[in-house]
Amino acid sequence: MAVDWIGFGYAAAIAFGGFMGYKRKASVMSLMAGLVFGGLSAYGAFNISNDPKDIKVSLLASGVLSIVMGTRYKKSGKIFPAGLMAGLSLLMVFRLLLLIVA
Repeated sequence: MAVDWIGFGYAAAIAFGGFMGYKRKASVMSLMAGLVFGGLSAYGAFNISNDPKDIKVSLLASGVLSIVMGTRYKKSGKIFPAGLMAGLSLLMVFRLLLLIVA
């Protein structure tokens, strides 16, 4: 059983980003979204650690986050935080799809 360290790191980055959004802008929505999507991503990483082909939860969380943050990046044009999270989420989607192919 190999631990999905990349997945857990991605989940921590999402949760930390939500916390920072709350701390800097007092955005409760950022905190809630960070905790929900970070938790989903951590659960997905746990599933992948047990079965490398079980990517459903991780793929759903990173796919939705890449669309949402990509849209926010397109509207604002700001690399941080929307562009960064959209890029990380898109990379995670590609990684997960490669896991299922390999």
